[in-house]
Amino acid sequence: MERKKASDYPQELLDLFHEYQHGDIDRRGFLERAAKFAVGGLTAAAILSEMKPNYAFAQQVPKDDPRIRTEVVTVQSPQGNGSIKGLFARPAKAGGKLPGIIVIHENRGLNPYVEDVARRFAAANFIAYAPDGLTSVGGFPGNDEQGAVKFREVNGPKMMEDFVAAATWLRTNPECTGKIGAIGFCFGGGIVNQLAVRLGKDLAAGAPFYGRQPGADDVPKITAPIQAHYADPKLDTGVGNGIAPFEAAMKANNKPLELFIYDGAQHGFHNDTTPRFDEKAAKLATQRYMDFFNRTLR
Repeated sequence: MERKKASDYPQELLDLFHEYQHGDIDRRGFLERAAKFAVGGLTAAAILSEMKPNYAFAQQVPKDDPRIRTEVVTVQSPQGNGSIKGLFARPAKAGGKLPGIIVIHENRGLNPYVEDVARRFAAANFIAYAPDGLTSVGGFPGNDEQGAVKFREVNGPKMMEDFVAAATWLRTNPECTGKIGAIGFCFGGGIVNQLAVRLGKDLAAGAPFYGRQPGADDVPKITAPIQAHYADPKLDTGVGNGIAPFEAAMKANNKPLELFIYDGAQHGFHNDTTPRFDEKAAKLATQRYMDFFNRTLR
């Protein structure tokens, strides 16, 4: 299947897809509103099929890559939903303890894209744990549409506790140096910010992608340096409107913040499974966060 780009679609249609991805409208609502873009024999259903994640595009580090080893690990979470499962990825030949990265998914659970991000960190000589917030409702169901439905069934505060438990497990893992960073995308970006608030000095670095920012009252609790990545605020207004207040609060409290805005990039630009993927922006962002984690965690 040919990879489509965001520039192949009108912005109104991309915004509509954004609403659909975030559960603000259902499939029927998307199809009804997308119908006006269905021209030249193309149906609204075909448009949705084009825009939906194609996991075949995402694999940068194959599951059987000889550089890494992976396993599914269940972490106990008594304050949360009881337990949380996730993908634990590390280098095949690790010389001693390594820093850890917790990888937090979007609002659809631990899909193949996010698993691949975890494997990319293992290939870069980190240990990485990508927990599945949908564990309590049976785990990621195999596609993002059903994942978004399942996501809304999970108790949100308990899911947050699951992520805290997962981060603590990684930090105290015998293979870890005790220094961990967190990266997350969309919903997961917001969770990275919340982990920075909750964990204080137990989080050594955070790299949220287009994530909801913490309130000004919570910023004083952050000790980890934050490297925040944002889509073009003109195209991603929901998250974009929070950038300036967050930057002001971090500065007022002398908190270390690197802030990167990618002009012309859509929300979700790092996710290489959908047309919103922006290869240039994603490559630059990846170089930046890999340098950031190497600098802050090693």
